[in-house]
Amino acid sequence: MRAPLSFAAADRLHRSAEFIRLQRIGARFQSPHFVVYAGNLADNPDDEPARSRLGVTVSRRVGIAVARNRVKRRVREIFRRVIRDNLPAGTSIVVIARAGAATLASPAINNELTMAAHNLSGRMAAKGAFAGRN
Repeated sequence: MRAPLSFAAADRLHRSAEFIRLQRIGARFQSPHFVVYAGNLADNPDDEPARSRLGVTVSRRVGIAVARNRVKRRVREIFRRVIRDNLPAGTSIVVIARAGAATLASPAINNELTMAAHNLSGRMAAKGAFAGRN
């Protein structure tokens, strides 16, 4: 059994194929410093995993290694503490940091990512409702 606020290896997207697939099939939200994709990676919706998973991409444009790693840590922390509980079970998200993300304070990152997660959750719920009508 895992702690409620843990962030284990099973909570992360690891393979490049998972990132690419989510970018192709997922809902997209763009903020000034982040691009966020969300979707369900399960091949069969009935086999939906119980965990929400996160993938983070931070390119060299964002800054030096220290700044990039700091952005990744902050994004993981916000996912772990705030966003994961607001997502439907089994939802995977990919966060791509843009230039300027390293200069943001944690509350600003929190605001952008929370807004993105809220928007994407609504879009995914609406998409699921429309899919059920066909």
